Amino acid sequence: MAWSERVVVRDGVRLVCRDWGGPGQPIVMLHGLAGHAGEWDATARSLRSRYRVVAVDQRGHGSSERHPQDVSRAAYVADVIAVMDQLALRQPVLVGQSLGGHTAMLTAAGHPGLVHALVLVEAGPGGPNTKAPLEVGGWLDSWPTPFPSREAAAAFFSGGPVGAGWAAGLEEREGGWWPRFERDVMVRSLAEAAQRSFLPEWRQVTCPTLVVLAHTSFIPAQEADEMLRQRPATLAMSIPGTGHDLHLEQPRTLSTALVGFLEGLAH
Repeated sequence: MAWSERVVVRDGVRLVCRDWGGPGQPIVMLHGLAGHAGEWDATARSLRSRYRVVAVDQRGHGSSERHPQDVSRAAYVADVIAVMDQLALRQPVLVGQSLGGHTAMLTAAGHPGLVHALVLVEAGPGGPNTKAPLEVGGWLDSWPTPFPSREAAAAFFSGGPVGAGWAAGLEEREGGWWPRFERDVMVRSLAEAAQRSFLPEWRQVTCPTLVVLAHTSFIPAQEADEMLRQRPATLAMSIPGTGHDLHLEQPRTLSTALVGFLEGLAH
């Protein structure tokens, strides 16, 4: 196994991390809602020769605590701080996709002295969308679980690297392949983020920031424009031919962008 399992416990909640090791600047990688740390494997492999890479199964996801009572934005942020502290990751770069990017942004905003830089992958401050939890719940209910195989799951999730990435998050039990999360925990985890825009927190971020958007982005153009208007020093790029899971579709391109961004900070 190319990575070692590290366990962090905060307030009785067990968080499992994939520690890829590496010699340099620490990078903490945060997956999106209903995701898992393994989504970052390809990116981590290409970065580990330069950086210390740690990918986190966030609360309610993957190998971490399946039924956390607290799924507030503050709880997710406090988990990131605990991982940084207990694994001695001094001033890491936070890289987050989708809701994981939202968590990374809030961490950088609330703890400016602890974060070296921020990379948002298909993530932003968001805005009020009270229908989002219901829509996500409906999407999760549409999964024909248990899947008979990981191959069948990959096909359901549109196939290709995106399907394989989602299927890799499943576990085999009780006659098939099941998600490693509880549907209601996912819906509750999204609820607070859907209540309002977090632009005030975005304005509080002081560290260098890279925003990576997909060609067919989940982030509305108006939101992306407002992010750059509020913080004009932000670097932004779009990766052609990608969708919301661009970290699965184009991990090498993303890695190249990350290295370029971080090397630019060193000069």
